[in-house]
Amino acid sequence: MSSTRTSSGVSRSSGSSADVPGRRWRVAAWGAGLLFAGVSAVVGCRAADTDATTPVPQALAFLPWLLVPTGLGLLLSLMARWWTGLVWGVVLLGTLAWFIEPYGTGGEPRGPAVARLRVLTSNVEFGRATEHLIAAVRREKPDLVFVTECEYGCQAAVRRELGGAYPHRRAVAGHTSVGSVVLSRFPLTPAPAVPGRMGMPGAVADVDGRPVRLQLAHPKPPLPRQVSLWKEELGRLRDFADAHRDDGPLILAGDFNASQDHAAFRRVLDTGLRSAARLAGRHREPSWPTRTTPTFGTQIDHVLVSEEFSASRARFLDLPDTDHRALLVDLSLHRDR
Repeated sequence: MSSTRTSSGVSRSSGSSADVPGRRWRVAAWGAGLLFAGVSAVVGCRAADTDATTPVPQALAFLPWLLVPTGLGLLLSLMARWWTGLVWGVVLLGTLAWFIEPYGTGGEPRGPAVARLRVLTSNVEFGRATEHLIAAVRREKPDLVFVTECEYGCQAAVRRELGGAYPHRRAVAGHTSVGSVVLSRFPLTPAPAVPGRMGMPGAVADVDGRPVRLQLAHPKPPLPRQVSLWKEELGRLRDFADAHRDDGPLILAGDFNASQDHAAFRRVLDTGLRSAARLAGRHREPSWPTRTTPTFGTQIDHVLVSEEFSASRARFLDLPDTDHRALLVDLSLHRDR
């Protein structure tokens, strides 16, 4: 501190400019600490295998992007020469890198391929993207099509425009997000739907003489006031997959409103199902929201398959007028030795 004398003879102190860098360093350290604390809360839930409650499920959907605040926190720690923060940040980076790796089983089926089929899943956002879906189906010629948020108008258009090529269908009729439909080139036998607020129809397809169980997935999204419902409906999908794990080939596809970073979705994978996108090397490519994909987003649209399938190719298609990208996968069905 320095002092000066006023005209009245009273001594007055003035702050040294040397304190300014110190204050800046403290602010930088506090900023880094706040960033690390927020990231640690989310990563801690991921490590504990829980989705907890809002805002954790929403943040977990974008887990890889937590690398950004973690990197910023490391930069602030370096500026502040906060060595504890640097260690904290490095540990967070390593943990995030570990969790970003693919989850679930991989590998190839043991038996020879006996059939090949192409599967498309698409959320048409309240039917708005119906005409673009129809164009994509005509262009890509999938064998099976899983459509969510296909309301009354969407289902009528699909039946009218695609009924010749896809004479077999299973549907749940409804307004806005409730309607869903499965289209098939193969004959379908009805199967019970998985209960949910939005339609999740099921069927058994006759694929070259071999029965393949089909199930459309569309649980409610994890909005702040319905996280419990989201967990419950994903739990029903998990129970369905577990109940049919020994029943032969199974395809579970649709808008899961969940990524591999959600514990409720990982429990579905723990039944032995595998992500076709992961098998084809596209496990982290985002499908939602289309306003920012593929630069930023999360993969919540999936085609999950049982161990009898392999996947040779996966593509995400940009359809106008919907907030989801469609997922197209080429599968091979193998026979057990």
